Amino acid sequence: MGRSQNISYESILESISDGVFTVDLNWKVTFFNSAAERITGISRNDATGKYCSEVFRSSMCETACALRKTLRSGKPVINKECFIIDVKGREIPVSVSTAVLYDHSGRIIGGAETFRDLSEIEALRKELSAKYSSGDIITNSSCMKAVLELIPAVAASTTTLLIEGETGTGKELYARAVHNMSDRGHEPFYAINCSAFPETLLESELFGYKKGAFTGAVKDKQGWFAIAGKSTLFLDEIGELSPTIQVKLLRVLQEHSFEPVGSTKSEKTGARIIAATNKNLKELVKEGRFREDLYYRINVIKVDLPPLRKRISDVHILAMHFLDKFNIKLKKSVSGFSSNALSMLMSHGWPGNVRELENVIERAVVLSSGGRITPDLLPSEFVEAKDEKPATGKLDSVKKYAQISFIENILKENNYSVPKTAKALGVHKTTLYRIIKKYGMSRPDKIRKVL
Repeated sequence: MGRSQNISYESILESISDGVFTVDLNWKVTFFNSAAERITGISRNDATGKYCSEVFRSSMCETACALRKTLRSGKPVINKECFIIDVKGREIPVSVSTAVLYDHSGRIIGGAETFRDLSEIEALRKELSAKYSSGDIITNSSCMKAVLELIPAVAASTTTLLIEGETGTGKELYARAVHNMSDRGHEPFYAINCSAFPETLLESELFGYKKGAFTGAVKDKQGWFAIAGKSTLFLDEIGELSPTIQVKLLRVLQEHSFEPVGSTKSEKTGARIIAATNKNLKELVKEGRFREDLYYRINVIKVDLPPLRKRISDVHILAMHFLDKFNIKLKKSVSGFSSNALSMLMSHGWPGNVRELENVIERAVVLSSGGRITPDLLPSEFVEAKDEKPATGKLDSVKKYAQISFIENILKENNYSVPKTAKALGVHKTTLYRIIKKYGMSRPDKIRKVL
C-alpha cells in the first residue's frame, strides 16, 4: 500500500508544469521532477545527490534562501520571485514556494520547493512597459517610433546601413536588432571599433595578412571581412578611418572583395556591412577628411538615433529597466526612485546619453542598501545642479524658460496628451494642466482636444 502511495505521489509531481525538488537536512537534492529538468536543462541524474545551491545557483542561495527560511521557521514561503541560472548560463526568472517535509512520525526530514518559470510573463511585462521596443532597445518616446519601425525593412535587405548618433545612443544595439531580425540572425554578430586600433593594426584586423607580410607575421591570419563570412560586420566609429583604409573599404563595398596585407590575390566576402559614427560624415566630406564616393556608398540607408535629451520621456522607463537589470545582476532589491531623485534624472542633460544613464543607475544600485534610490546615491553633479540658486532675476527667467521648453517638448512627444505627458513627467495630470494654463504654453487648442 505504501509503495503504491509513493508511486501515486511521484506521478502527481511528474504531471504538474511547475518544477519540484526536495532536499534532505544536508541540503542535497533527493527528488527532481521532469518540469525541473525542462526549466533548468539539468537532468535529474545530474541534480540528485548534489547540493541544491550547486544545481540552481539562484539569486537567493547565498543570502536569502527561501527553503532555509522555511526550515528554520516552519512557515512556508509563497511565490517569492528570484532567478536561477540554467545549464546554458542564462538567467531564468522564477517564482518559488517552499514547505517542510516530515516523515510518518512527524520528524522533519528535509524541505520541498516548487518553482514556476516566469520567462513568458517577464517578456510580456517588458512588452507592456514600453510603447515600442526591438531587441534590447526600449523606448516610450514617439520620436523613436519611426526609427524602430525601419528595422524590419532594413533587416530584409543586404544594403549597407549607416547609423549616426552621439556616443551612448545605442548604435550597436540598433545594429544587433537589424542583424537578429535578418536571415543572418542565426550567425554570430561581429563588431569592431575602428577608433580602437592604430592604422597599421586596423588594416590587418580588417583585411588579415599573409605570412611574411611584416615582422612577426609568422603565419597567415584571417581578418574580420573573412571571419564574418556571410554574417553581419558592424564597423563602429567609421569616421576615424584613415584615407588608405577608406580606399580599401570602398573596394569591399563595390566589389565585395579585398586583399589581405602582403597578398596580391583578392578574396571574396559576403558580409553585410553596418557602419556607425558619432560624427557628421557629410561635414567630414566637406572638410576633405572623408571620401565623398565612400560616403555615398555607405549612405544608402541612414538612421539617425536621437540623443536622450530629445526623448527625455524615456528616462523614467529606461531607469526602471536598468534598475531591474542591476537588481538581478547585483542581487539587490531596490524598489524604485524617490520623487526628488527621479526629478534630478529627468532634468539632467545626459551628454553621455543612454550609456551614461545606465552607469548612473548601476552606481546607485551598488551604493544602495535597499529601499528606493535617493538623491544622495546619484553622482555629485546631480545634487550640485539641484542645489544651485539663481543669483539674479535674469537667471531665474532663464531657468523658468528652460523648464517651460522642457515640458513643451514632452507634450509634443506625446502628441499633446496631458495624461500621457503627466505620466512621463511623474506628476498628476491636474498639476500639469495648471502649469500649462499658468504659462500659456503652445498649442493649447490641441491640448484641450486630447485631455
